Amino acid sequence: MSEIEEFLAYSREAKLVLDRELQRWLPGPPRVPPRLAEAMRYAVFPGGKRLRPVLVLLSCEASGGELSVAIPGACAIELVHCYSLVHDDLPAMDNADTRRGRPTVHRAFDEATAVLVGDGLLTYAFEVLTRGIADPQVAAESVLELAQAAGPAGMVGGQMEDLLGLADGEPQERLHRIHELKTGALLRCAVRLGAIAARATPLQRNRLDRYANCVGLAFQIVDDLLDIVGDSTKLGKPVHQDENKLTFPAVLGVEESRIRAQRLVSEACEVAREMGKLAPVFAGLARYVLERDR
Repeated sequence: MSEIEEFLAYSREAKLVLDRELQRWLPGPPRVPPRLAEAMRYAVFPGGKRLRPVLVLLSCEASGGELSVAIPGACAIELVHCYSLVHDDLPAMDNADTRRGRPTVHRAFDEATAVLVGDGLLTYAFEVLTRGIADPQVAAESVLELAQAAGPAGMVGGQMEDLLGLADGEPQERLHRIHELKTGALLRCAVRLGAIAARATPLQRNRLDRYANCVGLAFQIVDDLLDIVGDSTKLGKPVHQDENKLTFPAVLGVEESRIRAQRLVSEACEVAREMGKLAPVFAGLARYVLERDR
């Protein structure tokens, strides 16, 4: 079995658990208005790659923890990720009509509902953490980690920088800054939530951080490339959406962007060798990020 196959096998099993837990956690009527509950579920199911929550579980296991203790963190980060997609697709942002091969939330429902869906998923993520994690210290650390990664000094800040584009600064420096926040912050958060749940050592946390930094940047470079050379049918969303944005192909060119992504994945695979029995899964995840077509 190749490393990518090992990752995909791990991911399939993890996604079954995650989907069951997300179904259990998502609120419904009468606690939540029926239309809002329906639209929130529409945003979360069927899921995409579930890469971030799978990373939470994988990092917890690699740090010696039980997968069950990482479930709340995994569910919470996926809710935050889904909220970000709903808001990214809005007319004021990317104005996208499709996501995961079907109408975006604001097209399937309406724009105001989509705004509230994003608000609901974001805030409910923190309820999942505080209700789902028994240890108060672990819960508090997890809440802080996710809030920082998703907030104005993390993902939201990266989205603002992305909107500003070439407003000021050297292009490569700004590009790295944008994606360190916009994409990288939540991927780093994923490995950290797993490490927090497992009460990982500083050495284990540092290793996971190094891995996530490489994978996060590689993921974004591939995302930028797919917007140029990808197939919208496979991607389940429109291509050529980033033509007026600061992207790796725009700054480095397509070929140099590919080389940069390959180099980052190689670095991630080097770190993965330190992950014990789960090394092939970590390496497979990194290689999957490089070779994906959706």
